[in-house]
Amino acid sequence: MEHFCLNFLASEKRKLSSNKIILCIFVITCLSALVYTDEDYYKLLGLSKSATNRQIRQAFKKLALTMHPDKNPNNPEAHDNFLKINRAYEVLKDEDLRKKYDKYGEKGLQDHQGGQYESWNFYRYDFGIYDDDVEIITLDKGDFDAAITSGELWFVNFYFPRCSHCHDLAPTWREFAKEMDGVIRIGAVNCGDNRMLCRSKGITSYPSLYIFKPGEGAVKYVGDRSKEQLIQFAMKYVTTQVTELWSGNFASAFNTAFSSGVGWLVTFCAKTGDCLSSQTQLKLAGMLEGLVEIGWMDCTTQVQLCTDLEMTSSTTAYFPPGSTIKEKGGILFLNSLDAREIYVEVMQYLPDLEKLTEQSFQNKLTHHRWLIFFKFGGTVEPGDYEFKKTKVLLQSDNIQVGTFDCHEGSRICKSLYIHQPSVVIFKGGGTRAFEIHHGKKVLYDIVSFARESINAPVITLSPKNFPKNDREPWLVDFFAPWCPPCRALLPELRKASKQLVGQLKFGTLDCTVHDSLCNTHGIQAYPTTLIFNQSNVHEYEGHHTADELLEFIQELISPSVIALTPENFEGLVRRRAQDEIWMVDFYAPWCGPCQALMPEWKRMARRLNGTVNVGSMDCQKFYSMCQKENVQAYPEIRLYPLNAKNMYKYYSYSGWSRNAESLGSWALGFLPQISVELTPEDFTRQVLKGKEHWVVDFYAPWCGPCQNFAPEFELLAKSIKGEIKAGKVDCQSNPLTCQTAGIRAYPTVKFYPFQGEKKKNAAGEYINSREAKMISQLLRKRLEELQPKSKDAFSAKKEGENQKQGRFSRSRF
Repeated sequence: MEHFCLNFLASEKRKLSSNKIILCIFVITCLSALVYTDEDYYKLLGLSKSATNRQIRQAFKKLALTMHPDKNPNNPEAHDNFLKINRAYEVLKDEDLRKKYDKYGEKGLQDHQGGQYESWNFYRYDFGIYDDDVEIITLDKGDFDAAITSGELWFVNFYFPRCSHCHDLAPTWREFAKEMDGVIRIGAVNCGDNRMLCRSKGITSYPSLYIFKPGEGAVKYVGDRSKEQLIQFAMKYVTTQVTELWSGNFASAFNTAFSSGVGWLVTFCAKTGDCLSSQTQLKLAGMLEGLVEIGWMDCTTQVQLCTDLEMTSSTTAYFPPGSTIKEKGGILFLNSLDAREIYVEVMQYLPDLEKLTEQSFQNKLTHHRWLIFFKFGGTVEPGDYEFKKTKVLLQSDNIQVGTFDCHEGSRICKSLYIHQPSVVIFKGGGTRAFEIHHGKKVLYDIVSFARESINAPVITLSPKNFPKNDREPWLVDFFAPWCPPCRALLPELRKASKQLVGQLKFGTLDCTVHDSLCNTHGIQAYPTTLIFNQSNVHEYEGHHTADELLEFIQELISPSVIALTPENFEGLVRRRAQDEIWMVDFYAPWCGPCQALMPEWKRMARRLNGTVNVGSMDCQKFYSMCQKENVQAYPEIRLYPLNAKNMYKYYSYSGWSRNAESLGSWALGFLPQISVELTPEDFTRQVLKGKEHWVVDFYAPWCGPCQNFAPEFELLAKSIKGEIKAGKVDCQSNPLTCQTAGIRAYPTVKFYPFQGEKKKNAAGEYINSREAKMISQLLRKRLEELQPKSKDAFSAKKEGENQKQGRFSRSRF
């Protein structure tokens, strides 16, 4: 509709004087057709911009159950109203679409139309099965890895909303989660919303139940799906033990634990009263692993010892390090038989994390790596006792854990720009390198953050250390902590930073704290990721993954796509040499399909490097130029051919697929053929009896894979030109030649090396690859084997190219 309106207006412009009224009416009609909705998606769902995926699902479900057309059959506007909230949900639940919407509004979503929705019954019974269960943690692609690498034991239910077996399991899974709460972590993954995550984990059926043990692979549960069997299976992976105490080991066991700063939780079982069951004891051992030793004593056989300890009836007690029977004031006696209640009471009784003071702060941070919980006063929130586990979970990572009160040491907190309760990892050497945690305030997320950040060269920036005319390049992520896409990007930044140590510095800037600095750099949406290289600034527009970020940086170091402007377009493309060919992508930054094309465009450019020149032009920045070139839609892909007498001649790409392979094959089809078509006589005389190396593609004209491989073979032919001859044999026209060569499938590539007096075999050497780069590498290796003492020119040339392209160079930014 948009293109039709624009074209119509252009054609009717000349008639304006005589048709002013009609044209004005048509303009209004066109504009109204282009506007999808002027309502704010967050307001439609009653959400703030900081809403999590779980909150988005819950808000949408609540509205869906009341606004669905199935529930409002007499309301003619019900369908349109529901489309609006469905559209809002579809956009906000998707990390990439949400970022585009936050940055560009509805304009950035033109490629994502949506419009379909489910029946009312789906939203009532199938949608968000576990969203309201506090014991079950709903995981998605943004926090799954953080959860299973946190060091805790996880049991995860991968389910699909429409799966009847998944719904049958749900009540049992809820009961199981309540029973095991605190012993292990219970999770759920909706594979309808997280298809790629489930596929990457090999999930092929629903429900699939997997246990994830720290440092080991996942184990699938295949037994009966009853609560009892699930508990029995899960408890096999709770590796902590319960010790039976008696007169022969009591003293040594207590002394050993006390010397390590660990206390004992013991249940004394006598003839009267109730002691903890063996299952409850084992659960507590898992809950308090590393913090407390768990034991039991049979007072019917250890009568004297129980009498000395003054345990006359069944009792459960916690003995902190250094406690004695005579001084019972330090011993915690527990009246409950419930594992969860005992766990909470013991955790609250355990000593707090080490408290750092203003006087000790700098000295402590200079000599060790620290995870510090910054607080403001003595306020304790429910569940804070869980964080006492961080000391044990991070012990193997050599990370100390402590707290700091900003009310008592305001000077330090102000110098670090910490204005609210925060968790911060200090990476050694004082306060020069630290990173603030902006994820979920839950144990598994904080532990995962600490482990991830401590070895990643990403630091929190402020006006004090923000890069200013640095000689070294910096990547700076401008973000807001309330922004979910921002939080999802941070772990990916850490992954990428580890690959570029010493080549690129990484920092993050919180724009809610340093708004003036963000305004100085024109930040209008979050996250915005910029690379500063002295006077040059580059903005990252890709997906929030480490791989795509690294590809973007590689492009800056060694660009494969030339950024075209009105000035250089004339010289590079219009006045290109007769033997040059150009491919140009006319795009707009806000255009969804353009953003999807960009990584494929760059991959294609790297693949065609040296064969086809590849450029791109930003039509938002150079709007007049794109209008002059008659670009009517984005992305517009054009090829400017070889030997063109008319420099304005171009071909537009109209293929369905816009991946690197399809685009590259289309471009290579415009190049002259370098490989030689071989007749049976040519094959015998030149290949088998000649004195040159040959690589031959045996094909059939009707064969689809052969047609796809043909451009790739031409790339190979060009890369080895002058060193190895490249030929093609049509097996449909020359069946006997192909039969002699032992060809059984198409296409087949074979190498025929010249080895002096040694006669060439018609069967040749089979090459098991269909990629030009891989075949080139195989040929190089084979030539080195044939001439081990003196590298031929081809080998030396390729080695030189690899040395040039194989390393990052800071000077290339």
